[in-house]
Amino acid sequence: MLRRLPALLALLLPLSVAAQTSRFGFEYRPRLATVLVAGDTLRQAWVGGFDSPQFSNIDLNGDGQQDLFVFERMTGRVLTFLNAGTGANKRWVYAPDYETIFPADLTNWVLLRDYDCDGRPDLWASNNGSDVRLYRNVAGAGGRPTLQLVSAQLESQQIDGRPYVTGVYVSPYDVPAIQDVNGDGKLDILMISPLGGSTIQYYQNISTSCGGLTFNYRSAEAWAGLRYCGLSGTSYATAGTQCRPADTGRPNHTSGGALLLQDFDNDGDQDLLIGRDLAVELAAIRNTGTNAAAATNASSVLTSIPNGAGPVSVTTYPAPYLVDVTFDGKTDLLVASAQVDHTDMTSLRNNGVWFENTGTATAPVYVRRTGSFLQSQMLDQSEAAAAAFGDIDGDGKVDMLVATGMDQYGTPFSSPGYRSQLAYYRNVGTGAQPVYSLVTSDYLGLSARSFGNMRPVLADLNHDGALDLAFGSAYNGSSFIFYYLNTAAAGQAVSFNTAQFNYLDSIGNGALDAPCFTDVDGDGYLDLLLGTEAGTNSGSLRYYRRNPTQPLATGFTLVSNDYGAIRLGNGAKPQRLAPAVADVDGDGTPDLMTVDGTGTIHLYANYRAQSGVLFDRTDLFLNTLNAQYETSRLGRGTSGRYHLALADLNADGRPELVAGTETGGLLLFAPRNTVTSARTRAAEALPLQVYPNPAQDVVTVETPTATRVVLRDLLGRVMQQADAAQRQHQLNVRTLPAGVYLLEATDANGRRGVQRLTVK
Repeated sequence: MLRRLPALLALLLPLSVAAQTSRFGFEYRPRLATVLVAGDTLRQAWVGGFDSPQFSNIDLNGDGQQDLFVFERMTGRVLTFLNAGTGANKRWVYAPDYETIFPADLTNWVLLRDYDCDGRPDLWASNNGSDVRLYRNVAGAGGRPTLQLVSAQLESQQIDGRPYVTGVYVSPYDVPAIQDVNGDGKLDILMISPLGGSTIQYYQNISTSCGGLTFNYRSAEAWAGLRYCGLSGTSYATAGTQCRPADTGRPNHTSGGALLLQDFDNDGDQDLLIGRDLAVELAAIRNTGTNAAAATNASSVLTSIPNGAGPVSVTTYPAPYLVDVTFDGKTDLLVASAQVDHTDMTSLRNNGVWFENTGTATAPVYVRRTGSFLQSQMLDQSEAAAAAFGDIDGDGKVDMLVATGMDQYGTPFSSPGYRSQLAYYRNVGTGAQPVYSLVTSDYLGLSARSFGNMRPVLADLNHDGALDLAFGSAYNGSSFIFYYLNTAAAGQAVSFNTAQFNYLDSIGNGALDAPCFTDVDGDGYLDLLLGTEAGTNSGSLRYYRRNPTQPLATGFTLVSNDYGAIRLGNGAKPQRLAPAVADVDGDGTPDLMTVDGTGTIHLYANYRAQSGVLFDRTDLFLNTLNAQYETSRLGRGTSGRYHLALADLNADGRPELVAGTETGGLLLFAPRNTVTSARTRAAEALPLQVYPNPAQDVVTVETPTATRVVLRDLLGRVMQQADAAQRQHQLNVRTLPAGVYLLEATDANGRRGVQRLTVK
């Protein structure tokens, strides 16, 4: 870490003389590009997708209205949505600036429930596996929440058996019910028994007043005499009876359960909605007793949810939530998957259901609404999305390809039916205002190939001026960098011959290899930077140099298997590294950006000028609430599958950043500001004149000394170059696509000048 200190100090020093927001960075900009599916606009297109969301209401901005908190179980990501607009224009607006209110290390389950009766929901969360931690919600600036840790480990005592004191334990696979179980006004905890998962255990809050946290573990009884018996989500024995010998065995996966109490039969006591791991059905359990003494009988188990909801199922492991999502003050019913990982091999596209409460708060009447809440309005590819941009149809505008990392085809839980595909979104808008309309969700029919974890790139691989398609992918137990060459001429609609199975020889290393084709050595040919986690140097960026005299398949030579010596803050090698290169900060030099399994995005400015260890910056994303740049928060841990794409989507000469998430979606960021060059760099800069600018035909470049000239696009690719050193050059740009380019001149002393050139 010490070797990074000089670079870190250099980044921090400008803060003393300039406002934080004057620095280069990115800001979330979802309105920059519209996404259409079947002619309908996706209102939450660039939110990043859902896999297993958990929902709670909270007032985030202190305006007295209930906003929305979402915890993504699979990745530990927090998402925050504001209740925006008025009247018929009410809507949910994704507002990532509020996400930093919440702890960055949340895991397993998170629920917002008011324990101290002050009207502000507090944060209950899993901690260190089965422990339970609690944060109190205290009003901060402008009424916004601030969270104060009350307990890192809630404790319980047993007073109805052999007395003892221990922790409150909730299985990390569960979603507990933290509600007033017995009607005394204090929050209790209902959860699946950690011993086998067949019964429901009850931590009763026996505090003398609201705000107390004294829990009695009711070990002598299971709640309502209920016992889970089989693989079906509605297989229960009631009234304290045992499961019949004929019943099939319980699932041996996790035995998790998601619980929610609701008086759905309007008889004054709490009934139960419950979903189980590896089951698709949500069960309703009618309480035939009282709140204080819950009971069940032979007719208590319902397969059809009352009050109009009917039978409810999701892909696997349904979890119910009561949240006001229609802005009317009444809680609606949301059901989403509580799946904990991707080992079940199921599709997580549009995998929730939701019901609007058209009745009253105490007597709900549910009406099922179309799609899953929020998720059906997102660009969501099930899991591990990865985007690539380029002109597919030859109309001069940037189109979009989005890969699905893995998705289920055919029978759920079946490995042969779990594979990748590529979606094609055509830009039907303009160059400055892109509108991406879905043409096909299986571009080129690649799903039939049984690829896995595709990481696509559009680049001119064979140096003919036309975009080719390449992608890292798992295939038949091995990993490859596949490619399809474009047989169409530059500027025409692409034509890929998918009958040929092309791949780079001896380069595929791991199932999540992420290729980035860019000119690393400045010779005008695209080299390869490959993020990989396989081999003897697992978790590294590899640099392969292109030898243009060799065929493409065998023309890349390994130069470094640990390029830049990229490491995490703890010194470990980053897993699942994905690189991208473009001039993002506007200083005329290509920059390297990476994301790894932790969801942290790094910027290595002007990486070609660095040697040895590359120095990074991670505080890249503007938070408008505190006017500070912060690190990305795409998820937690080290095993996420994230991806980066850099492309100028709106023809303003600056590349946007599109981040693909583990949860199958995309986030869109636009650059802010440009790098202010240091005085020494300005003094050494080579002056040059470029005219006419903008240009259509011939461009003249003049410098005070003899120079070599290179014209690059914004991805660093060489479009033209003049190696003969002279003071005046003339470049023919007539055949170049319209856009912004970087013209670089270098003299014999190494002085360099860069100027932007616009081609009309």
